[in-house]
Amino acid sequence: MSRAAKLTLGAAFCGSALIVWGVHFLQQRERNTMYQGVLRDDERRREKMRQREEDYQRSMQKRELYERVQTVSKPVLEPDSHQ
Repeated sequence: MSRAAKLTLGAAFCGSALIVWGVHFLQQRERNTMYQGVLRDDERRREKMRQREEDYQRSMQKRELYERVQTVSKPVLEPDSHQ
């Protein structure tokens, strides 16, 4: 085999190896980026649930306060007269 053929084969091999390595590197980086997105989504969901729980607790405190100072009674439902 000639020297030029050996150099061409070696260059093709090295080029192919670099391309394969590059593709795997990019795939790994993309996988990590996607996983970080999942972690951020989970954190946002936890924060939203925590905020909803705080809002609910404030609402219950207000309700208790209002029920202490106001009389609460159930409304009397009248029969439907639109028939």
